[in-house]
Amino acid sequence: MGNIEIKDVLADKNITTDMEDIFQRDIPLRELYGKTILISGATGMLASYVVYFLIWLNEVQDANINIIALARKQHKCQERFGKYLERDYFKLRMDNILEPLSIDVDIDYIIHAASLASPQYYGTNPVDVAAPNVIGTYNLLELARLKKVKRFLYFSSGDVYGRMPEGIGEFSEQEMGTTDPLEPHSCYSESKRMGETLCASYFRQYRVPTTIARIGHTYGPTMDISNDPRVFSSFMKNVCEGKDIVLRSDGTAKRPFCYIADGVAAYLLILLRGEPGNAYNVCNTDQFISMNELAEVMVNLRQDVNLRVVHEGVRSDSKYVENKDNIENCPSSAKLKKLGWKCHFDVKEGFSKVYSFLKERNE
Repeated sequence: MGNIEIKDVLADKNITTDMEDIFQRDIPLRELYGKTILISGATGMLASYVVYFLIWLNEVQDANINIIALARKQHKCQERFGKYLERDYFKLRMDNILEPLSIDVDIDYIIHAASLASPQYYGTNPVDVAAPNVIGTYNLLELARLKKVKRFLYFSSGDVYGRMPEGIGEFSEQEMGTTDPLEPHSCYSESKRMGETLCASYFRQYRVPTTIARIGHTYGPTMDISNDPRVFSSFMKNVCEGKDIVLRSDGTAKRPFCYIADGVAAYLLILLRGEPGNAYNVCNTDQFISMNELAEVMVNLRQDVNLRVVHEGVRSDSKYVENKDNIENCPSSAKLKKLGWKCHFDVKEGFSKVYSFLKERNE
């Protein structure tokens, strides 16, 4: 891979302490030992951390888990997983999930995380955004049906709720707002909805034990701060570069920010203990804060420079399709907490870990 420097992800203390934290939680992880797990979108921000944890289980706990990682770009796999691509337990496949999948080994678990989630694509590549959530989900569910998997986990999004009535506060998985299917943002939210419907339908008709994670704003060391225009990623990019954080809104919109170690713990708990045919919100409601508050936390990560939060308007040439719904509403995590889930990280600690990871890599 030329000049790409490969690092041992398990040699990084920021990552290994996360792996240890996840392992110590009340999750029936031994059910995964000796099993085969297929993960689509394996190089993505969230899925790659799941893969890191499975690698850690194999390397540190002798879990003997067979990992089948589906991805699109070989070089990104090399950057993400380095020497572990050569392990006997690791199988990398470049399958296109928009086509029927043919895999000649038994599969016990499937985690479908392949999705073009960044809002920068909603206005320019809407078909590419929608297709993995619908066609890709169908093809992976067909594979799950044929392989008679033990469990299937679908990475959905809190965007499926659409526009909830303002002032409703926290809302459960059973409540649903309105969406306009013709709006640019709907290529993501509506296709995620359809993916959920397919999961529920495969459970009802074929008894495929599907579960759904409705994922809220999640951040971690695997963020791509160079190319991801989402707010928290852009904030972190500015911090790493020693630049002021520029807010292009009034900063009052609130979001529940979840650190990725808490997220991975939730995904595995839903995979192993979630009720088939059900969806679970994955969001840290204890960290339901405004963009202004987040920006202040972020600038204070750097004590060596005097960073400020600067308010400006939205640029006219921006391709970012902002989600303006539910600026005061928050999905409830009560259903997930009944499975035993707890958050261990607030935004200050979580983003400090991200900054430490990125700083060390840059140095």
